[in-house]
Amino acid sequence: MSAADFRVLVVDDDPDMQRLLALMIRTEGMQADTADDGDAALARASAAPPPDLILLDVMLPGIDGFTVCERLKHDPATAMIPIVLITALEDRASRVRGIRAGADDFLSKPVQREELLARVQTLRRLHETRRELEQRRLAAEVSRKEALRKAFARYISPRLVETMMADLEAGGTPFERAPQRMSVVVLFADLRGFTRLTERTQVDGVVSLLNDYFAVMTEAAYRHDGTIFSMAGDNLLVGFNVPFPQPDAAALAWRAAACRPASASGSRRETQSSATSARRTI
Repeated sequence: MSAADFRVLVVDDDPDMQRLLALMIRTEGMQADTADDGDAALARASAAPPPDLILLDVMLPGIDGFTVCERLKHDPATAMIPIVLITALEDRASRVRGIRAGADDFLSKPVQREELLARVQTLRRLHETRRELEQRRLAAEVSRKEALRKAFARYISPRLVETMMADLEAGGTPFERAPQRMSVVVLFADLRGFTRLTERTQVDGVVSLLNDYFAVMTEAAYRHDGTIFSMAGDNLLVGFNVPFPQPDAAALAWRAAACRPASASGSRRETQSSATSARRTI
């Protein structure tokens, strides 16, 4: 982030001190916004775009600087904004109170330009490091969720995948429920005469046949919110009423089975697909 993009909020009820601090910031090429009291400081800090740093006077009318600092640090939207408390109070108790409120640094009045700019530059680097780490964390989270989405999509219909991902986005856990016995409808599909076909068909032809067959059947399973249990050889197992309850699970299984290709090889006499469903309790 360039200096011209760095925004500093100056909070002081003394107009002369407010102008002086803002001038020091602007002469270094940074942006400076101002607030006269605690309420205005809270409003400006929460507005978009938020400040990248706050210079906060302790002695303010109404809400004092300690309270403003504490509220900002307890709000997730503003907690990461560095805060420098500016105070004429030199006693240790005031410093301890500021630390407990979450202040990142302190400046004593009268404020010296060199000290102010040194602390601002240090906290600017810290803020940029925090922002970079947060961006990396968010990128890693996006990658993790995308990998999870792809893993789910191999076995679960797109609609159910979106339901599960929405649960994750909301902070929940898919499948989070008390253990219970449930009835699951299982659809079993295969190719009749598949073994005979493989004995007299080139490998490429068998692979092409299976690809076409599974493409049709998995699309039918997903369209009816089925969950793929396994694909092995020419066998396909699809579950219904799992992982989420489906009151019409049996009907969904039959409708998915009805989508099977009558003749996956192009010759009804050679190879036909078959599908059956059964209810199991787990």
